[in-house]
Amino acid sequence: MSITELVIRRPDDMHLHLRDGAMMRLVTPESARDFARAIIMPNLVPPVATVAMASAYRSRILAAAGDNTAFEPLMTLYLTESMTAEEVRHGHETGLIRALKLYPAGATTNSASGVRDIERVMGVLEIMAELGMPLLVHGEVTDPAIDIFDREAAFIDRVLDPLRRRLPGLRIVMEHVTTR
Repeated sequence: MSITELVIRRPDDMHLHLRDGAMMRLVTPESARDFARAIIMPNLVPPVATVAMASAYRSRILAAAGDNTAFEPLMTLYLTESMTAEEVRHGHETGLIRALKLYPAGATTNSASGVRDIERVMGVLEIMAELGMPLLVHGEVTDPAIDIFDREAAFIDRVLDPLRRRLPGLRIVMEHVTTR
C-alpha cells in the first residue's frame, strides 16, 4: 500500500502573533477558522510575563475567536530577568503555559523587556529543563559591533552552544532562523 495523498484538515500554527486590541480582533477569527491550535507569542506591551496575564490574554483571544470554539490557543510566557522559577512551575502545573519565549532585549518588536544576560534567567531555565517545558528562542545578539547578518551566528556561538552544554535536557526551539 502506498500513500498518494495526505490531508491535514486543521493544522497547527506553531508561531502566531495575534497582538491585542483591534488587531487581535481582526486576526484571531481568521486564524481560528483555519487552525486547530496555535502557539501564541507573548510579546505584547506590557509583555505576557505571568500566568495571570496569560490567562487574561487567553480569555481575550477566545472571545475574539467568536464562533470558532474549537480553536485552542497554546499560551507562552515572555521570559524576563525578573521571572521566578515558582511562576514557571505554577504555569506548568495549571496546564496553561506550554513554553517560554526568549527575546534578547532590543532584538525585535516589543523586546525591550527581554533578556540582557542569560545568567540572570538560569534558575528559570533549570526548572524548565526539569519540567520538560520548551524554550522558544528568537536567536540573535544585539551587539552593535556585530553585523546584522551575523547576529544569528553570534547568538549560536555566544549563547546557544554554551546553554546546550550547560543544560542538555532543556528543550530548545529556534524560531525563524536563517543561519545554517
